[in-house]
Amino acid sequence: MGGMLFLSLLVIAYLFLISFLGYRGYRNTRTAADYLVAGGGAHPVVMALSYGAAFISTSAIVGFGGAAAMFGLGILWLVFLNVFVGVFIAFVFVGIPTRAMGHRLGAHTFPELLGRRFDSETVHQFAAWLILLFMPLYAGVVLMGASKFIEVRLGMHYETALFFFSIIVALYVILGGLKGVMYADAMQGGIMLFGITLLVFLAYQRLGGVVPAHARLTGLADEAVRIMGTEGHRGWTAMPAFGSRFWWVLVTSIMLGVGVGVLAQPQLAVRYMTVKSGQELNRAVLVGGVFILMVTGGIYVVGALSNVYFLNDPEIGQVSLVAANKDIEQIIPLFITRYMPGWLGDIFFVTLMSAAMSTACGLFHAMGTAAGRDVYDRISGNTESGRTILVTRAGIFA
Repeated sequence: MGGMLFLSLLVIAYLFLISFLGYRGYRNTRTAADYLVAGGGAHPVVMALSYGAAFISTSAIVGFGGAAAMFGLGILWLVFLNVFVGVFIAFVFVGIPTRAMGHRLGAHTFPELLGRRFDSETVHQFAAWLILLFMPLYAGVVLMGASKFIEVRLGMHYETALFFFSIIVALYVILGGLKGVMYADAMQGGIMLFGITLLVFLAYQRLGGVVPAHARLTGLADEAVRIMGTEGHRGWTAMPAFGSRFWWVLVTSIMLGVGVGVLAQPQLAVRYMTVKSGQELNRAVLVGGVFILMVTGGIYVVGALSNVYFLNDPEIGQVSLVAANKDIEQIIPLFITRYMPGWLGDIFFVTLMSAAMSTACGLFHAMGTAAGRDVYDRISGNTESGRTILVTRAGIFA
């Protein structure tokens, strides 16, 4: 009963803060620029946390945390790419010229930026319809994943969880625009950073510290080779054998696919246009880099270390993948449920909700602006900010 009370209080406090920040965004939104690019005056810390929270979804925490339990610490190269490509190159070499170009061309959305840069209505509309047609698939996956966690953790019916989660996301995006989204994302980024840092600390503490924990993980190499050696596994503290099946999956599908693909996500690219100058993006690099390093690096380390816990558990005695019935998405939840205190499970639940909601709201906003600014305004010839905001809100709701 006490545990459920703590979780209920956490969820209520979380929803209150989300509502307050959405309302604050609504009160501070006056023009189309406010709604579409947060007025172009966001603080670099808010921008960095918002970018990071939208970048890191629930799948990055649960899915790739489980992948780390399978592939080992070689997946930390993905963290390097996330920080180097996803933050440093993205902010300095892509973000600064993108912000300058967007300001010079008066662009408020990513499709509008492309269209004005190439002086092509075809490019503009193609990019907008690409977002409208395919981004709902991504958003749907995020919503369904979050709803499944809510269903399990709160005991709600899946359809009810999906309905309420979708409504909450839609409401604060519709009302607050990108200002509300960025305020809420920054807060949710802080929750994610706190939750993952706490999880890493306890995972190491219960194994006697950093050095003993990694020594025990290294000592399990023979077990990894016995079970997955034919696939190229050489232990959880080593890269898979060069050219093996595991090596190709880790390097091509996970590292390069995720580590480089961040540069092409329109819901993230629009964040570059929310700050006042290129210098603000430079200032955001440190905050964004630390955030991505701690959140992704932390959960990947915990995923790999989970093998030590499961193998030394007399009731299980198996590697993480086998303990979770070969479902990598169940490894992190099972690890937390079995080996971490209940209150941490409650905090981790809110952490996952923050990751899902921050990603979903960025997608909702990108789809709504594509419908309102890029399609409706161009077809109707509308130049009124109020009508642009109204149609964009309708697009988000739809």
